[in-house]
Formats: sequence, C-alpha cells, structure tokens
Amino acid sequence: MAKRKASGLKTNEAQLVEQSVLGQVSAPVSGGAWRVGPDGKPSLLPGVGGITYNCKVGDSATRWEADHVEPGVSIKTERQDQNTALNTLACVGNVARVVSGDAKGAEGTVTGKHGGIEHVLVDFADSTMEKLVIGDKVQIRARGLGLKLVDVPHVALMNLDPRLLAKIAPKRDGDTLEVRVARLVPAAIMGSGLGRAHTFSGDYDVQLFDPAVVAQYKLADLRLGDIVAVEDADHTFGRIYRKGAMSIGIIVHSCCMTAGHGPGLASLMSSRDGKIVPVIDPSANIANYLRIGRMRPKRRSR
Repeated sequence: MAKRKASGLKTNEAQLVEQSVLGQVSAPVSGGAWRVGPDGKPSLLPGVGGITYNCKVGDSATRWEADHVEPGVSIKTERQDQNTALNTLACVGNVARVVSGDAKGAEGTVTGKHGGIEHVLVDFADSTMEKLVIGDKVQIRARGLGLKLVDVPHVALMNLDPRLLAKIAPKRDGDTLEVRVARLVPAAIMGSGLGRAHTFSGDYDVQLFDPAVVAQYKLADLRLGDIVAVEDADHTFGRIYRKGAMSIGIIVHSCCMTAGHGPGLASLMSSRDGKIVPVIDPSANIANYLRIGRMRPKRRSR
C-alpha cells in the first residue's frame, strides 16, 4: 500500500483505521463549593462541560472569569469503557457530526481532550450551537491513533488527525523536525496531569502562578487552540521531565484557580532526544489552520 505525504513528510496515513465513536453533549458539572487558590482567595466560577457559546478556539485562554472552562461543546458517554474509547480514538482535527436533535447533520471539528473529567471538545458553528441541547449525540470519525512519520521515527505523534498535521506543516531538516508554535513553555511550570501512563488522552496544565515566568514566556497571551512547545518535556510514554527533550501540544481549556492547575495542554508530538525545533509563529493556532472557532468565516446575511 502506497504511503501518502502530509506537509511534505511521508506518513503511514493510508494504513490508519477510521472508526466511529459516539458521545453526548455533557451537562456542566460543579461541586457547588468555593475553590481556594494558592493566594488563599476563594472563587466560584463557571467550569467544565456544557455548550459554551462565547468561548471558542482562537480566544484568550487566560482572561475568562472561569475555571477549566472548555471552548465550544463538551461530549462524553456514561459507560466508562466507551468513554475511554471516545477519548483515546478521537484525535484533534477529526470531523464530528451531530446525529440527533434539531442540529442533526451539522458538522464540527474536535479541538481537544480534557483529562480528569474525560471530555472530548468539539467546535461547531454558532448556528449549530443554538440548536444543540444537553444530551444530543455527536459522532466522530476517529482517525489518527497510530499515525507515524515514516522518515522521522524518533518523533512520536499522538492525538493528531493527518489533516491537521498537514496544516501544521512541520519541515524536516536532516534528522530534526521544525514545528511552528505560538509560544514556548518551560517544563518546570507544568502541573496537573503528570503521572499518566500514556499521552493518547487527557491533558496537563500550564501553571501561571509565577509572574516572572509568565512575563518571560508571554504566557498571559496564551489562546485556546494555540500550538505550543514544552521544553525539557518527553511525552513519548507518559509525561515526564527530561532535559533536552521537546514536546508539542495544543491548549484545550481555560485558566484555573487552584494550585497545580492552569490552561490545559493535550499532547501532539514529542521527541525525547530534542529532535523537534520550535519556530515561533503567533498564528500557530487550530482556529487559523482549520478556519474554525473565532476564525470561522461568518455567513453573509441575505
């Protein structure tokens, strides 16, 4: 079977299995109690789940009065084994289709995964979101698990639809891979989400509690959907600190109030040997690459 090319790189895309996975629009959940931040201040704010109408990929990840808010539509299933499959098989960039309710037939795009709550996040047009209700079913054409770069085997890929890989368009330079990223993040400030056995679901959080580091890396300007590089981080088998390693991820949820938390980052690529070279490009965001979220073309009024 011939190997296809994505962004000028040979991949095994033709060998990937494409399967349907199904989730329901999840209701927002809340413990209904104060959350106390590391500064000792309590807060009670909107959080995970539901249909979030005005928070989209391309928007700020840090400036909302919210805690772990997820852009667009959050989906999951009630059965744990099926939800594990949904969160493992679905990849960022996959096509999602509403298959029940008034919005039936409308298509959207997977923009991330959120661990702990185990949600898959989907971007839809405003007109679709106005028709959606809690419990509506969304089916995803899951493709990407098992994706490999044939000529760059020392760079691992995860959670990545080949369509999005082509838009990110990494460039091979000898045995290294140049990847455009909106921001660099030091591994020292990565928090909640560490300790998992693999990176094919979930996320981990960028802590923003050190003002000097936030200013140095310009992290106050992080956006939902940004492609970012984590220095000295290896995501090949779980998420660990490894000096010289480099990993690429996407910002999937908003800032958080509690210690150890912050904007969530789902893994997309990793090189334990540091063979990924990040190139700063402020436009490196899924909203720009796929024309979704805040960059979705507006329909002309008649």
